[in-house]
Amino acid sequence: MKSLDWVVLIVTLTGIILYGIYKSRTTRDLDGYFLSNRSMPWYLILLSIMGTQASAITFLAAPGQAYTDGMRFIQYYFGLPLAAIVICISFVPVFSRLKVFTAYEYLEHRFDLKTRTFTSFLFLLQRGLSTGISIYAPSIILSVLLGWNIYLTNLFMGGLLIIYTVTGGARAVAYTQTFQFLIIMGAMAVAGYFIVKDLPPGIGFTDALRVGGKLGKMNIVTSGITDGKFDWGDRYNIFSGMIGGFFLLLSYFGTDQSQVGRYLTARSLTESRLGLLMNGIVKIPMQFFILLLGVLVFAFYQFNKAPAFFNEFELNRLEQSVYKDSLHQLQQELQSIQQRKDAALALYPGQRETAFGQLQELQKETETVRSQIKGLVKKNGGADNDTNYIFLHFVVDYLPAGLVGLIIAIIFLASWGSIAAALNSLASSTMIDFHKRFRIKHTAQEKEYRVSKLYTLLWGIFCIAVAMFVSNWGNSLIEVVNVLGSLFYGTILGIFLVAFYSRRVKGNAVFWAALIAEAIVVVLFFLNEYKVISLGFLWLNAIGALLVWGISSFLQWVIPGKTTVS
Repeated sequence: MKSLDWVVLIVTLTGIILYGIYKSRTTRDLDGYFLSNRSMPWYLILLSIMGTQASAITFLAAPGQAYTDGMRFIQYYFGLPLAAIVICISFVPVFSRLKVFTAYEYLEHRFDLKTRTFTSFLFLLQRGLSTGISIYAPSIILSVLLGWNIYLTNLFMGGLLIIYTVTGGARAVAYTQTFQFLIIMGAMAVAGYFIVKDLPPGIGFTDALRVGGKLGKMNIVTSGITDGKFDWGDRYNIFSGMIGGFFLLLSYFGTDQSQVGRYLTARSLTESRLGLLMNGIVKIPMQFFILLLGVLVFAFYQFNKAPAFFNEFELNRLEQSVYKDSLHQLQQELQSIQQRKDAALALYPGQRETAFGQLQELQKETETVRSQIKGLVKKNGGADNDTNYIFLHFVVDYLPAGLVGLIIAIIFLASWGSIAAALNSLASSTMIDFHKRFRIKHTAQEKEYRVSKLYTLLWGIFCIAVAMFVSNWGNSLIEVVNVLGSLFYGTILGIFLVAFYSRRVKGNAVFWAALIAEAIVVVLFFLNEYKVISLGFLWLNAIGALLVWGISSFLQWVIPGKTTVS
Protein backbone atom coordinates (compact mmCIF):
# COMPACT_ATOMS: atom_id res chain seq x y z
CA MET A 1 0.00 0.00 0.00
CA LYS A 2 1.04 3.60 -0.62
CA SER A 3 1.53 6.24 2.08
CA LEU A 4 -1.90 7.76 1.41
CA ASP A 5 -3.51 4.36 1.97
CA TRP A 6 -1.85 4.04 5.37
CA VAL A 7 -3.01 7.53 6.34
CA VAL A 8 -6.61 6.76 5.36
CA LEU A 9 -6.47 3.41 7.16
CA ILE A 10 -5.08 4.81 10.43
CA VAL A 11 -7.34 7.90 10.49
CA THR A 12 -10.48 5.83 9.82
CA LEU A 13 -9.74 3.22 12.48
CA THR A 14 -8.67 5.78 15.08
CA GLY A 15 -11.80 7.82 14.41
CA ILE A 16 -14.05 4.80 14.95
CA ILE A 17 -12.37 3.89 18.26
CA LEU A 18 -12.64 7.46 19.60
CA TYR A 19 -16.24 7.72 18.41
CA GLY A 20 -17.10 4.45 20.17
CA ILE A 21 -15.54 5.61 23.43
CA TYR A 22 -17.31 8.98 23.13
CA LYS A 23 -20.69 7.29 22.64
CA SER A 24 -20.15 4.81 25.46
CA ARG A 25 -21.71 6.88 28.25
CA THR A 26 -24.45 4.86 29.96
CA THR A 27 -25.57 4.04 33.48
CA ARG A 28 -23.07 1.81 35.24
CA ASP A 29 -25.35 -1.22 35.56
CA LEU A 30 -26.38 -4.23 33.45
CA ASP A 31 -29.28 -2.41 31.79
CA GLY A 32 -26.97 0.35 30.61
CA TYR A 33 -24.07 -1.92 29.62
CA PHE A 34 -25.98 -4.64 27.78
CA LEU A 35 -29.15 -2.83 26.61
CA SER A 36 -28.20 0.87 26.50
CA ASN A 37 -31.07 1.53 28.97
CA ARG A 38 -33.51 0.39 26.24
CA SER A 39 -33.36 3.83 24.63
CA MET A 40 -32.51 3.24 20.95
CA PRO A 41 -34.72 4.49 18.05
CA TRP A 42 -35.76 2.16 15.23
CA TYR A 43 -33.27 3.46 12.65
CA LEU A 44 -30.33 2.75 14.98
CA ILE A 45 -31.82 -0.68 15.63
CA LEU A 46 -31.98 -1.26 11.85
CA LEU A 47 -28.39 -0.18 11.21
CA SER A 48 -27.13 -2.07 14.25
CA ILE A 49 -28.85 -5.28 13.11
CA MET A 50 -27.43 -4.89 9.61
CA GLY A 51 -24.00 -4.01 10.99
CA THR A 52 -24.03 -7.12 13.17
CA GLN A 53 -24.81 -9.51 10.30
CA ALA A 54 -22.66 -7.72 7.71
CA SER A 55 -19.26 -8.92 8.87
CA ALA A 56 -15.96 -8.63 7.03
CA ILE A 57 -16.70 -12.09 5.67
CA THR A 58 -19.72 -10.62 3.85
CA PHE A 59 -17.66 -7.99 2.05
CA LEU A 60 -14.66 -10.21 1.38
CA ALA A 61 -16.21 -13.54 0.47
CA ALA A 62 -19.58 -12.59 -1.06
CA PRO A 63 -18.12 -10.93 -4.20
CA GLY A 64 -15.81 -13.93 -4.61
CA GLN A 65 -18.79 -16.24 -4.14
CA ALA A 66 -20.58 -14.49 -7.03
CA TYR A 67 -17.39 -14.53 -9.12
CA THR A 68 -17.10 -18.32 -8.85
CA ASP A 69 -20.71 -19.47 -8.38
CA GLY A 70 -22.85 -16.62 -9.63
CA MET A 71 -25.63 -14.69 -7.92
CA ARG A 72 -27.59 -17.71 -6.69
CA PHE A 73 -26.33 -17.21 -3.12
CA ILE A 74 -28.91 -14.39 -2.89
CA GLN A 75 -31.62 -17.07 -2.58
CA TYR A 76 -30.28 -17.79 0.90
CA TYR A 77 -31.98 -14.56 2.03
CA PHE A 78 -35.35 -15.06 0.35
CA GLY A 79 -36.88 -16.38 3.58
CA LEU A 80 -35.87 -13.28 5.56
CA PRO A 81 -38.97 -11.08 5.09
CA LEU A 82 -41.27 -13.88 6.27
CA ALA A 83 -38.92 -14.67 9.15
CA ALA A 84 -38.98 -10.99 10.22
CA ILE A 85 -42.80 -11.00 10.25
CA VAL A 86 -42.95 -14.16 12.38
CA ILE A 87 -40.41 -12.76 14.85
CA CYS A 88 -42.32 -9.48 15.15
CA ILE A 89 -45.56 -11.35 15.86
CA SER A 90 -44.36 -14.09 18.20
CA PHE A 91 -40.88 -13.41 19.56
CA VAL A 92 -40.48 -9.67 20.16
CA PRO A 93 -43.69 -9.09 22.18
CA VAL A 94 -42.77 -11.85 24.65
CA PHE A 95 -39.19 -10.61 25.10
CA SER A 96 -40.46 -7.05 25.47
CA ARG A 97 -43.18 -7.94 27.98
CA LEU A 98 -40.84 -9.95 30.21
CA LYS A 99 -38.10 -7.27 30.04
CA VAL A 100 -35.47 -9.97 29.55
CA PHE A 101 -31.75 -9.33 29.05
CA THR A 102 -31.30 -12.49 26.96
CA ALA A 103 -33.68 -14.56 24.86
CA TYR A 104 -32.89 -17.62 26.96
CA GLU A 105 -34.37 -16.17 30.15
CA TYR A 106 -37.80 -16.74 28.63
CA LEU A 107 -37.11 -20.48 28.34
CA GLU A 108 -36.89 -20.82 32.11
CA HIS A 109 -40.24 -19.06 32.44
CA ARG A 110 -41.74 -21.39 29.86
CA PHE A 111 -39.87 -24.64 30.58
CA ASP A 112 -37.18 -25.03 33.23
CA LEU A 113 -33.61 -24.11 34.16
CA LYS A 114 -31.89 -26.98 32.36
CA THR A 115 -33.56 -26.10 29.03
CA ARG A 116 -32.54 -22.46 29.42
CA THR A 117 -28.98 -23.42 30.32
CA PHE A 118 -28.61 -25.94 27.49
CA THR A 119 -29.92 -23.49 24.89
CA SER A 120 -27.67 -20.70 26.14
CA PHE A 121 -24.72 -23.10 26.08
CA LEU A 122 -25.41 -24.00 22.43
CA PHE A 123 -25.50 -20.28 21.62
CA LEU A 124 -22.22 -19.59 23.45
CA LEU A 125 -20.49 -22.50 21.71
CA GLN A 126 -21.67 -21.55 18.23
CA ARG A 127 -21.22 -17.80 18.58
CA GLY A 128 -17.82 -18.09 20.29
CA LEU A 129 -16.42 -20.23 17.46
CA SER A 130 -18.06 -18.11 14.75
CA THR A 131 -16.64 -14.93 16.23
CA GLY A 132 -13.16 -16.45 16.24
CA ILE A 133 -13.59 -17.21 12.54
CA SER A 134 -14.84 -13.65 12.01
CA ILE A 135 -11.55 -12.36 13.44
CA TYR A 136 -9.45 -14.90 11.59
CA ALA A 137 -11.12 -14.52 8.19
CA PRO A 138 -10.04 -10.97 7.32
CA SER A 139 -6.75 -11.42 9.18
CA ILE A 140 -5.57 -14.34 7.05
CA ILE A 141 -6.54 -12.57 3.83
CA LEU A 142 -4.84 -9.31 4.80
CA SER A 143 -1.75 -11.18 5.95
CA VAL A 144 -1.49 -13.01 2.62
CA LEU A 145 -2.13 -10.03 0.36
CA LEU A 146 -0.20 -7.42 2.32
CA GLY A 147 2.50 -9.59 3.86
CA TRP A 148 1.39 -8.95 7.44
CA ASN A 149 2.11 -11.47 10.20
CA ILE A 150 -1.11 -13.42 10.80
CA TYR A 151 -0.76 -13.54 14.59
CA LEU A 152 -0.07 -9.81 14.90
CA THR A 153 -2.97 -9.10 12.54
CA ASN A 154 -5.31 -11.17 14.74
CA LEU A 155 -4.12 -9.32 17.83
CA PHE A 156 -4.46 -5.95 16.13
CA MET A 157 -7.96 -6.60 14.79
CA GLY A 158 -9.21 -8.17 18.00
CA GLY A 159 -7.35 -5.98 20.46
CA LEU A 160 -8.43 -2.55 19.22
CA LEU A 161 -12.01 -3.77 18.94
CA ILE A 162 -12.04 -4.90 22.58
CA ILE A 163 -11.14 -1.37 23.69
CA TYR A 164 -14.47 0.24 22.87
CA THR A 165 -16.56 -2.92 23.29
CA VAL A 166 -15.39 -3.43 26.87
CA THR A 167 -15.55 0.30 27.57
CA GLY A 168 -18.95 1.13 26.15
CA GLY A 169 -21.10 -1.99 25.92
CA ALA A 170 -24.24 -2.04 23.78
CA ARG A 171 -24.42 1.73 23.29
CA ALA A 172 -20.91 1.98 21.84
CA VAL A 173 -21.62 -1.06 19.66
CA ALA A 174 -24.84 0.41 18.24
CA TYR A 175 -23.45 3.86 17.45
CA THR A 176 -20.17 2.65 15.99
CA GLN A 177 -21.99 0.02 13.91
CA THR A 178 -24.13 2.76 12.41
CA PHE A 179 -21.11 4.86 11.49
CA GLN A 180 -19.22 1.80 10.24
CA PHE A 181 -22.09 0.59 8.10
CA LEU A 182 -22.49 3.93 6.32
CA ILE A 183 -18.74 4.10 5.58
CA ILE A 184 -18.73 0.51 4.34
CA MET A 185 -21.63 0.88 1.93
CA GLY A 186 -20.20 4.15 0.59
CA ALA A 187 -16.78 2.56 -0.02
CA MET A 188 -18.32 -0.48 -1.73
CA ALA A 189 -20.33 1.81 -4.02
CA VAL A 190 -17.14 3.69 -4.94
CA ALA A 191 -15.40 0.37 -5.64
CA GLY A 192 -18.27 -0.59 -7.95
CA TYR A 193 -17.88 2.71 -9.79
CA PHE A 194 -14.17 2.10 -10.41
CA ILE A 195 -14.78 -1.45 -11.63
CA VAL A 196 -17.07 -0.12 -14.36
CA LYS A 197 -14.86 2.92 -15.01
CA ASP A 198 -11.83 0.71 -15.70
CA LEU A 199 -13.61 -1.39 -18.31
CA PRO A 200 -12.44 -0.85 -21.91
CA PRO A 201 -13.77 2.20 -23.82
CA GLY A 202 -17.28 1.61 -25.10
CA ILE A 203 -17.98 -1.08 -22.48
CA GLY A 204 -20.32 0.04 -19.68
CA PHE A 205 -22.32 -1.28 -16.77
CA THR A 206 -25.02 -2.98 -18.85
CA ASP A 207 -22.38 -4.59 -21.06
CA ALA A 208 -20.66 -6.01 -17.97
CA LEU A 209 -23.98 -7.45 -16.82
CA ARG A 210 -24.57 -8.99 -20.25
CA VAL A 211 -21.15 -10.62 -20.19
CA GLY A 212 -21.73 -11.92 -16.65
CA GLY A 213 -25.20 -13.15 -17.56
CA LYS A 214 -24.10 -14.98 -20.71
CA LEU A 215 -21.34 -16.70 -18.76
CA GLY A 216 -23.77 -17.95 -16.11
CA LYS A 217 -23.15 -15.49 -13.26
CA MET A 218 -26.59 -13.80 -13.18
CA ASN A 219 -28.31 -16.98 -11.96
CA ILE A 220 -30.40 -15.12 -9.38
CA VAL A 221 -33.16 -17.76 -9.14
CA THR A 222 -32.44 -21.48 -9.61
CA SER A 223 -34.76 -24.45 -9.12
CA GLY A 224 -32.28 -27.04 -7.87
CA ILE A 225 -33.77 -29.51 -10.34
CA THR A 226 -31.27 -31.47 -12.43
CA ASP A 227 -32.35 -34.02 -15.05
CA GLY A 228 -35.91 -33.87 -13.78
CA LYS A 229 -34.96 -34.57 -10.15
CA PHE A 230 -34.54 -32.22 -7.21
CA ASP A 231 -30.94 -32.16 -5.95
CA TRP A 232 -31.02 -32.10 -2.14
CA GLY A 233 -27.26 -31.50 -2.14
CA ASP A 234 -27.63 -28.23 -4.09
CA ARG A 235 -26.86 -25.55 -1.52
CA TYR A 236 -28.58 -22.55 -3.05
CA ASN A 237 -31.90 -22.72 -4.87
CA ILE A 238 -35.34 -21.19 -4.47
CA PHE A 239 -36.57 -24.06 -2.28
CA SER A 240 -33.55 -24.34 0.05
CA GLY A 241 -33.56 -20.54 0.34
CA MET A 242 -37.27 -20.13 1.06
CA ILE A 243 -37.51 -23.13 3.42
CA GLY A 244 -34.05 -23.85 4.85
CA GLY A 245 -33.08 -20.19 4.74
CA PHE A 246 -36.34 -19.23 6.49
CA PHE A 247 -35.59 -21.55 9.41
CA LEU A 248 -31.96 -20.41 9.65
CA LEU A 249 -32.84 -16.70 9.56
CA LEU A 250 -35.76 -17.19 11.92
CA SER A 251 -33.34 -18.72 14.40
CA TYR A 252 -30.61 -16.15 13.77
CA PHE A 253 -32.81 -13.08 14.25
CA GLY A 254 -35.22 -14.61 16.72
CA THR A 255 -32.99 -16.64 19.07
CA ASP A 256 -29.34 -15.62 18.56
CA GLN A 257 -28.47 -13.19 21.35
CA SER A 258 -26.13 -11.24 19.06
CA GLN A 259 -29.25 -10.16 17.13
CA VAL A 260 -31.85 -10.30 19.91
CA GLY A 261 -29.62 -8.01 21.94
CA ARG A 262 -29.79 -5.41 19.17
CA TYR A 263 -33.56 -4.99 19.22
CA LEU A 264 -33.88 -5.40 22.99
CA THR A 265 -32.15 -2.00 23.17
CA ALA A 266 -35.17 -0.35 21.51
CA ARG A 267 -37.15 2.19 23.48
CA SER A 268 -40.48 0.52 22.63
CA LEU A 269 -42.03 -2.60 21.13
CA THR A 270 -42.94 -0.62 18.01
CA GLU A 271 -39.36 0.55 17.51
CA SER A 272 -38.10 -3.05 17.81
CA ARG A 273 -40.59 -4.30 15.25
CA LEU A 274 -39.94 -1.45 12.83
CA GLY A 275 -36.17 -2.01 12.92
CA LEU A 276 -36.61 -5.75 12.29
CA LEU A 277 -39.13 -5.32 9.47
CA MET A 278 -37.00 -2.71 7.73
CA ASN A 279 -34.04 -5.09 7.92
CA GLY A 280 -36.16 -7.76 6.26
CA ILE A 281 -36.85 -5.34 3.42
CA VAL A 282 -33.39 -3.77 3.04
CA LYS A 283 -31.15 -6.82 3.51
CA ILE A 284 -31.90 -8.56 0.19
CA PRO A 285 -31.14 -5.48 -1.99
CA MET A 286 -27.96 -4.84 0.02
CA GLN A 287 -26.77 -8.42 -0.42
CA PHE A 288 -27.73 -8.28 -4.10
CA PHE A 289 -25.50 -5.23 -4.56
CA ILE A 290 -22.54 -6.88 -2.81
CA LEU A 291 -22.88 -10.03 -4.94
CA LEU A 292 -23.25 -7.87 -8.04
CA LEU A 293 -19.79 -6.46 -7.35
CA GLY A 294 -18.48 -10.00 -7.80
CA VAL A 295 -20.21 -10.28 -11.17
CA LEU A 296 -18.70 -6.94 -12.23
CA VAL A 297 -15.23 -8.10 -11.16
CA PHE A 298 -15.80 -11.30 -13.15
CA ALA A 299 -16.73 -9.25 -16.23
CA PHE A 300 -13.71 -7.00 -15.64
CA TYR A 301 -11.38 -9.99 -15.75
CA GLN A 302 -12.86 -11.09 -19.06
CA PHE A 303 -11.36 -7.91 -20.53
CA ASN A 304 -8.19 -8.05 -18.42
CA LYS A 305 -5.74 -10.77 -17.52
CA ALA A 306 -6.83 -12.59 -14.37
CA PRO A 307 -4.36 -14.20 -11.95
CA ALA A 308 -3.85 -17.92 -12.39
CA PHE A 309 -4.73 -18.25 -8.70
CA PHE A 310 -5.91 -15.34 -6.53
CA ASN A 311 -4.12 -16.47 -3.37
CA GLU A 312 -0.63 -15.17 -4.18
CA PHE A 313 0.89 -16.79 -1.11
CA GLU A 314 -0.05 -20.27 -2.35
CA LEU A 315 0.93 -19.35 -5.91
CA ASN A 316 4.39 -18.26 -4.76
CA ARG A 317 4.76 -21.49 -2.79
CA LEU A 318 3.85 -23.39 -5.94
CA GLU A 319 6.51 -21.47 -7.87
CA GLN A 320 9.12 -22.80 -5.45
CA SER A 321 7.88 -26.39 -5.49
CA VAL A 322 8.43 -29.44 -7.68
CA TYR A 323 5.22 -28.50 -9.50
CA LYS A 324 6.58 -25.23 -10.92
CA ASP A 325 7.03 -26.60 -14.45
CA SER A 326 3.43 -27.84 -14.51
CA LEU A 327 2.31 -24.46 -13.20
CA HIS A 328 4.20 -22.57 -15.92
CA GLN A 329 2.63 -24.77 -18.59
CA LEU A 330 -0.87 -24.09 -17.24
CA GLN A 331 -0.13 -20.37 -17.00
CA GLN A 332 0.86 -20.38 -20.67
CA GLU A 333 -2.44 -22.08 -21.48
CA LEU A 334 -4.29 -19.33 -19.59
CA GLN A 335 -2.36 -16.69 -21.51
CA SER A 336 -3.35 -18.34 -24.78
CA ILE A 337 -6.99 -18.45 -23.69
CA GLN A 338 -6.85 -14.77 -22.73
CA GLN A 339 -5.53 -13.86 -26.18
CA ARG A 340 -8.45 -15.71 -27.76
CA LYS A 341 -10.80 -13.95 -25.34
CA ASP A 342 -9.40 -10.61 -26.46
CA ALA A 343 -10.06 -11.57 -30.07
CA ALA A 344 -13.63 -12.62 -29.24
CA LEU A 345 -14.30 -9.43 -27.27
CA ALA A 346 -13.02 -7.40 -30.22
CA LEU A 347 -16.18 -8.56 -31.99
CA TYR A 348 -18.31 -6.99 -29.26
CA PRO A 349 -20.71 -5.19 -29.60
CA GLY A 350 -20.98 -5.41 -33.39
CA GLN A 351 -21.20 -9.22 -33.42
CA ARG A 352 -22.49 -9.70 -29.90
CA GLU A 353 -23.89 -13.22 -30.14
CA THR A 354 -20.77 -14.54 -31.89
CA ALA A 355 -18.59 -12.96 -29.20
CA PHE A 356 -20.72 -14.44 -26.40
CA GLY A 357 -20.64 -17.90 -27.95
CA GLN A 358 -16.85 -17.86 -28.14
CA LEU A 359 -16.56 -16.47 -24.61
CA GLN A 360 -18.69 -19.27 -23.16
CA GLU A 361 -16.42 -21.91 -24.63
CA LEU A 362 -13.27 -20.06 -23.58
CA GLN A 363 -14.59 -19.63 -20.04
CA LYS A 364 -15.09 -23.39 -19.78
CA GLU A 365 -11.46 -23.83 -20.84
CA THR A 366 -10.39 -21.25 -18.25
CA GLU A 367 -12.25 -23.05 -15.46
CA THR A 368 -10.68 -26.35 -16.50
CA VAL A 369 -7.17 -24.90 -16.35
CA ARG A 370 -7.88 -23.18 -13.02
CA SER A 371 -9.13 -26.48 -11.61
CA GLN A 372 -5.83 -28.07 -12.61
CA ILE A 373 -3.92 -25.27 -10.87
CA LYS A 374 -6.04 -25.75 -7.76
CA GLY A 375 -5.15 -29.42 -7.92
CA LEU A 376 -1.46 -28.54 -7.90
CA VAL A 377 -1.98 -26.20 -4.94
CA LYS A 378 -3.69 -29.01 -3.04
CA LYS A 379 -0.91 -31.46 -3.90
CA ASN A 380 1.54 -28.90 -2.57
CA GLY A 381 -0.26 -28.91 0.78
CA GLY A 382 -2.06 -25.59 0.31
CA ALA A 383 -5.66 -24.38 0.42
CA ASP A 384 -7.07 -24.91 -3.07
CA ASN A 385 -9.96 -22.41 -2.83
CA ASP A 386 -9.15 -18.77 -3.61
CA THR A 387 -12.72 -17.43 -3.45
CA ASN A 388 -12.01 -15.27 -0.39
CA TYR A 389 -9.11 -13.46 -2.13
CA ILE A 390 -10.76 -12.44 -5.39
CA PHE A 391 -12.31 -9.08 -4.49
CA LEU A 392 -9.45 -7.84 -2.30
CA HIS A 393 -6.95 -8.89 -4.99
CA PHE A 394 -8.79 -6.64 -7.45
CA VAL A 395 -8.85 -3.80 -4.91
CA VAL A 396 -5.10 -3.93 -4.28
CA ASP A 397 -4.21 -4.23 -7.99
CA TYR A 398 -6.58 -1.73 -9.61
CA LEU A 399 -8.10 0.83 -7.22
CA PRO A 400 -6.40 4.22 -6.77
CA ALA A 401 -4.30 5.20 -3.74
CA GLY A 402 -6.42 6.23 -0.78
CA LEU A 403 -9.34 4.08 -1.82
CA VAL A 404 -7.26 0.94 -1.25
CA GLY A 405 -6.62 2.13 2.31
CA LEU A 406 -10.33 2.82 2.75
CA ILE A 407 -11.30 -0.66 1.51
CA ILE A 408 -8.75 -2.22 3.88
CA ALA A 409 -10.25 -0.06 6.64
CA ILE A 410 -13.78 -1.28 5.95
CA ILE A 411 -12.55 -4.85 6.31
CA PHE A 412 -11.57 -3.92 9.84
CA LEU A 413 -14.78 -1.94 10.38
CA ALA A 414 -17.07 -4.70 9.15
CA SER A 415 -15.19 -7.20 11.24
CA TRP A 416 -15.39 -4.98 14.30
CA GLY A 417 -19.11 -4.28 13.83
CA SER A 418 -20.15 -7.92 13.90
CA ILE A 419 -17.54 -9.01 16.45
CA ALA A 420 -18.40 -6.19 18.88
CA ALA A 421 -22.05 -7.21 18.88
CA ALA A 422 -21.04 -10.86 19.30
CA LEU A 423 -18.78 -10.10 22.27
CA ASN A 424 -21.50 -8.03 23.88
CA SER A 425 -24.01 -10.87 23.43
CA LEU A 426 -21.56 -13.53 24.66
CA ALA A 427 -20.88 -11.49 27.78
CA SER A 428 -24.58 -10.80 28.40
CA SER A 429 -25.53 -14.47 28.07
CA THR A 430 -22.65 -15.54 30.32
CA MET A 431 -23.53 -12.92 32.92
CA ILE A 432 -27.32 -13.33 32.90
CA ASP A 433 -27.77 -17.02 32.11
CA PHE A 434 -24.88 -18.40 34.15
CA HIS A 435 -23.20 -15.95 36.54
CA LYS A 436 -26.31 -14.32 38.02
CA ARG A 437 -28.43 -17.46 37.75
CA PHE A 438 -26.02 -19.78 39.58
CA ARG A 439 -24.39 -17.30 41.95
CA ILE A 440 -26.31 -17.43 45.21
CA LYS A 441 -24.84 -14.28 46.76
CA HIS A 442 -26.39 -11.04 45.51
CA THR A 443 -23.91 -8.41 44.36
CA ALA A 444 -24.22 -4.67 43.84
CA GLN A 445 -25.04 -3.27 40.40
CA GLU A 446 -21.67 -1.54 40.15
CA LYS A 447 -19.85 -4.82 40.76
CA GLU A 448 -22.06 -6.66 38.23
CA TYR A 449 -21.19 -3.91 35.74
CA ARG A 450 -17.46 -4.50 36.31
CA VAL A 451 -17.84 -8.29 36.11
CA SER A 452 -19.72 -7.88 32.80
CA LYS A 453 -16.78 -5.92 31.40
CA LEU A 454 -14.49 -8.70 32.54
CA TYR A 455 -16.60 -11.30 30.71
CA THR A 456 -16.46 -9.17 27.57
CA LEU A 457 -12.68 -9.04 27.84
CA LEU A 458 -12.42 -12.80 28.45
CA TRP A 459 -14.63 -13.64 25.48
CA GLY A 460 -12.55 -11.29 23.36
CA ILE A 461 -9.40 -13.15 24.37
CA PHE A 462 -11.11 -16.50 23.70
CA CYS A 463 -12.17 -15.43 20.20
CA ILE A 464 -8.69 -14.16 19.39
CA ALA A 465 -7.34 -17.52 20.59
CA VAL A 466 -9.75 -19.31 18.22
CA ALA A 467 -8.52 -17.06 15.42
CA MET A 468 -4.92 -17.93 16.27
CA PHE A 469 -5.39 -21.68 16.15
CA VAL A 470 -8.02 -22.18 13.45
CA SER A 471 -6.59 -23.81 10.32
CA ASN A 472 -6.74 -22.25 6.86
CA TRP A 473 -10.28 -22.88 5.63
CA GLY A 474 -10.52 -24.17 2.09
CA ASN A 475 -14.13 -23.17 1.48
CA SER A 476 -15.67 -19.75 1.02
CA LEU A 477 -15.65 -18.19 4.49
CA ILE A 478 -19.20 -16.90 4.13
CA GLU A 479 -20.25 -20.54 3.66
CA VAL A 480 -18.13 -21.76 6.59
CA VAL A 481 -19.85 -19.41 9.05
CA ASN A 482 -23.33 -20.30 7.77
CA VAL A 483 -22.58 -24.03 7.90
CA LEU A 484 -21.36 -23.69 11.49
CA GLY A 485 -24.53 -21.81 12.41
CA SER A 486 -26.70 -24.45 10.74
CA LEU A 487 -25.30 -27.10 13.08
CA PHE A 488 -26.97 -25.39 16.05
CA TYR A 489 -29.61 -22.95 14.84
CA GLY A 490 -32.21 -25.60 14.00
CA THR A 491 -32.18 -27.11 17.48
CA ILE A 492 -32.23 -23.72 19.21
CA LEU A 493 -35.09 -22.55 17.00
CA GLY A 494 -37.03 -25.77 17.62
CA ILE A 495 -36.93 -25.12 21.38
CA PHE A 496 -38.36 -21.62 20.90
CA LEU A 497 -41.01 -22.78 18.42
CA VAL A 498 -42.22 -25.39 20.91
CA ALA A 499 -42.23 -22.69 23.60
CA PHE A 500 -44.40 -20.37 21.54
CA TYR A 501 -46.68 -22.75 19.68
CA SER A 502 -46.90 -26.07 21.61
CA ARG A 503 -48.15 -25.00 24.99
CA ARG A 504 -48.79 -28.54 26.22
CA VAL A 505 -45.13 -29.61 25.82
CA LYS A 506 -43.15 -29.24 29.04
CA GLY A 507 -39.51 -28.88 30.04
CA ASN A 508 -38.36 -32.50 30.30
CA ALA A 509 -39.76 -33.43 26.89
CA VAL A 510 -38.26 -30.46 25.03
CA PHE A 511 -34.88 -30.83 26.78
CA TRP A 512 -34.42 -34.46 25.76
CA ALA A 513 -35.85 -33.76 22.31
CA ALA A 514 -33.25 -31.00 21.83
CA LEU A 515 -30.41 -33.31 22.83
CA ILE A 516 -31.59 -36.01 20.42
CA ALA A 517 -32.22 -33.53 17.59
CA GLU A 518 -28.78 -31.94 17.96
CA ALA A 519 -27.12 -35.37 17.84
CA ILE A 520 -29.04 -36.27 14.66
CA VAL A 521 -28.12 -32.95 12.99
CA VAL A 522 -24.42 -33.47 13.75
CA VAL A 523 -24.58 -37.03 12.38
CA LEU A 524 -26.29 -35.83 9.19
CA PHE A 525 -23.64 -33.15 8.76
CA PHE A 526 -20.79 -35.65 8.94
CA LEU A 527 -22.59 -38.13 6.68
CA ASN A 528 -22.85 -35.34 4.12
CA GLU A 529 -19.21 -34.33 4.60
CA TYR A 530 -18.07 -37.90 3.95
CA LYS A 531 -20.36 -38.18 0.88
CA VAL A 532 -22.58 -40.86 2.41
CA ILE A 533 -25.60 -38.64 1.72
CA SER A 534 -26.12 -35.46 -0.29
CA LEU A 535 -27.75 -32.68 1.72
CA GLY A 536 -27.33 -28.92 1.46
CA PHE A 537 -26.50 -27.33 4.82
CA LEU A 538 -29.53 -25.01 4.80
CA TRP A 539 -31.80 -28.03 5.21
CA LEU A 540 -30.16 -28.81 8.57
CA ASN A 541 -31.94 -25.79 10.06
CA ALA A 542 -35.38 -27.04 9.09
CA ILE A 543 -34.54 -30.62 10.08
CA GLY A 544 -33.26 -29.60 13.52
CA ALA A 545 -36.27 -27.42 14.30
CA LEU A 546 -38.83 -29.98 13.10
CA LEU A 547 -37.07 -32.80 14.98
CA VAL A 548 -37.29 -30.89 18.26
CA TRP A 549 -40.96 -30.20 17.64
CA GLY A 550 -41.83 -33.76 16.63
CA ILE A 551 -39.73 -35.60 19.24
CA SER A 552 -40.84 -33.32 22.09
CA SER A 553 -44.50 -33.82 21.16
CA PHE A 554 -43.96 -37.60 21.25
CA LEU A 555 -41.95 -37.57 24.48
CA GLN A 556 -44.54 -35.45 26.25
CA TRP A 557 -46.81 -38.52 26.24
CA VAL A 558 -44.22 -40.68 28.01
CA ILE A 559 -42.05 -38.28 30.07
CA PRO A 560 -43.63 -36.30 32.92
CA GLY A 561 -42.67 -32.64 32.91
CA LYS A 562 -43.24 -29.49 34.82
CA THR A 563 -43.41 -25.95 33.50
CA THR A 564 -44.49 -22.48 34.33
CA VAL A 565 -46.18 -20.73 31.43
CA SER A 566 -45.77 -16.98 31.30
